[in-house]
Amino acid sequence: MTLEVPAHSANSADKPAGRIRQKNEEAILAAAEEEFARHGFKGTSMNTIAQTVGLPKANLHYYFNNKLGLYLAVLSNILELWDSTFNSLSVDDDPAEALARYIRAKLEFSRRYPKASRIFAMEVISGGECLSEYFNQDYLTWFRGRAAVFEAWIAAGKIDPIDPVHLIFLLWGSTQHYADFASQICRVTGRTRLTKQDFEDASDNLTRIILKGCGLTPPAG
Repeated sequence: MTLEVPAHSANSADKPAGRIRQKNEEAILAAAEEEFARHGFKGTSMNTIAQTVGLPKANLHYYFNNKLGLYLAVLSNILELWDSTFNSLSVDDDPAEALARYIRAKLEFSRRYPKASRIFAMEVISGGECLSEYFNQDYLTWFRGRAAVFEAWIAAGKIDPIDPVHLIFLLWGSTQHYADFASQICRVTGRTRLTKQDFEDASDNLTRIILKGCGLTPPAG
């Protein structure tokens, strides 16, 4: 499930003009991510983003029609990463290995893209108006398809009977917590920032806690 945002083609990216466009788009998205994470959608201005990137504001509109389009592009990046990891979940998978792999991947996204995760969290908390087209019938069908995998595992006796919906919420919330509430974690633990080792430790612990709650033995390593 992804949002529709402007994108350059693979062929155009191979040409000099295409490479310049791609480089500028990446710079714009990085600057926008920083601003949206700090000030939210309403508090961010296209002018500030343009100044950060070093482009005239008019040039910004060449890449993204308006602030909403740029905002959705930032959200789309993280949603595509999250969805692509969950899309591969299959009834034929070993539940312990599949869940451990998913938890580790989600925490790695939290480590690498914390600002994008926070932007998504702020959007949902504020009512998710800009994501109304994303949370549509297709999304509900996709979500039910993910839940159906867990239901199949339960029916086959591969995992304990649990509510798949609440399990999915737990997987999402626990892994994204380390991006969205990193400042709280740092204050509680006395850290100045979360390191890669912190995320690996979180992955090991969440894997053990969640899998045991499903009646599974965490895979070795």
